[in-house]
Amino acid sequence: MTERKVKMSKQQPISPMKNFFAGGFGGVCLVFAGHPLDTIKVRLQTQPKPKPGERLLYAGTIDCFKKTLAKEGVKGLYRGMAAPIIGVTPMFAVCFFGFGLGKKLQQRTPDDILTYPQLFAAGMLSGVFTTAIMAPGERIKCLLQIQASSGEVKYAGPMDCVKQLYRQSGIRGIYKGTALTLMRDVPASGMYFTSYEWLKNVLTPAGKSHNELSIPSVLFAGGMAGIFNWAVAIPADVLKSRFQTAPEGKYPNGFRDVLRELVREEGVGSLYKGFNAVMLRAFPANAACFLGFECAMKFLNWLAPDL
Repeated sequence: MTERKVKMSKQQPISPMKNFFAGGFGGVCLVFAGHPLDTIKVRLQTQPKPKPGERLLYAGTIDCFKKTLAKEGVKGLYRGMAAPIIGVTPMFAVCFFGFGLGKKLQQRTPDDILTYPQLFAAGMLSGVFTTAIMAPGERIKCLLQIQASSGEVKYAGPMDCVKQLYRQSGIRGIYKGTALTLMRDVPASGMYFTSYEWLKNVLTPAGKSHNELSIPSVLFAGGMAGIFNWAVAIPADVLKSRFQTAPEGKYPNGFRDVLRELVREEGVGSLYKGFNAVMLRAFPANAACFLGFECAMKFLNWLAPDL
């Protein structure tokens, strides 16, 4: 079967550097739009199993939202946001740079239009690129998000968290969960970018350029790309969150021990903990991300058309 190609009346030359700067701006938009539900997701994923006769700390997404708001106010929903804000600009910049580079490497000429499998391969490359930044940022974010709900304040903030982790376990402590971050982000990034390009293709009228897509169309394509991304990523994300927030030495065999414990004690459904919070967050956060990216790209193309 011949692969369907992405249609464009006028193809803008791929610029990994423009992708870098536009991706950073898109990432900042994503964090502001999506962090409250990310906090809820992590708290649901890492809440302890109740003792006999006790109830779960959070009955679900809405219950977690209400309890967080009642106990900590709006500030509680943005707990741990400093770490992703600091990391998100370079992380999304590198993510979109990796995607742009992956596309460019597969082009024989600047006018080549890539197939969807080629776009998927470029997306997977972006997932590899981001792990070096994503893994420590996720580790710090998760630890800060769960400490407020546990009532034990161990870290004063992101930098204090980094210092304590380094003091206890060196650089390994900061990068704990890197393999699981790779397992999550490589296939999920492939799905993320491929679904976005596919939806842009579907929503672009015949004879028009993707650059002429309306804001609602960009928001819809970006939001749905986030949904597709997390549909692939969430089982590995649950394992990663549990592993990164576990006491040192609890899971000596890494994700295999986490997987065995979760499935044995809570069933296969536990791999989809926080599903509602993830999906509620995925659409607005990624819609904001891609809208920010597209707006920044238009500005950069106007500012430096030959870059």
